[in-house]
Amino acid sequence: MIIDLTHIIQQGQPVYPGDAETALEHSKQMGMDGYNNHQLSINMHAGTHIDGPMHLLDIQKHIHEFPVDRFVGDAVLLNVYGEKLVDYKEEYEQILKAGDIVVVYTGHSERYGQPDYFTEHPILTEAFAELLVRKHVKMIGLDTPSPDQDPFAVHKIFFENNILIIENLTNVGQLVNRGAFEIIALPLAIQADSSIARVIARLKP
Repeated sequence: MIIDLTHIIQQGQPVYPGDAETALEHSKQMGMDGYNNHQLSINMHAGTHIDGPMHLLDIQKHIHEFPVDRFVGDAVLLNVYGEKLVDYKEEYEQILKAGDIVVVYTGHSERYGQPDYFTEHPILTEAFAELLVRKHVKMIGLDTPSPDQDPFAVHKIFFENNILIIENLTNVGQLVNRGAFEIIALPLAIQADSSIARVIARLKP
């Protein structure tokens, strides 16, 4: 079974304050032009996307330079629904293993499109981030717009340790009590710091 964790890209979709708006134009139409086409202008942090380290570090490693297998793997769901501060818990020591993709379910995606979605989201503690570094996970997925707030210390902990960040997931609640699953989170093959992405969860038999 496949669960799509991706917000739809559409005209006027919510964007992080200060970022460029998404513009999706039906640029060619069958009745007038004999065929259909669409023109998209989008910043790489709109909707469901993957942050690469170049986003906040002074490095020149674009998202397309990461091996494709970094974006696919066994996943672990951490259900912290309703918690405003996602902190270290001793039980995570046994749950997480090297190479995992960690998906954090806060329920905040229910606020997507609301005024407080980008300003009142749950955040991760540095202790939680350090746990993921120590466990050598390769990616973390969030149903929030960011793991932290300015000055973005948690972002930098992940980036300095080569952990990629998936932001703005949706439908994560459908993974609760569903057993083992893997994440496939493919960015564009694009020369950019980060990329919009199609993210799916594939449940295991």
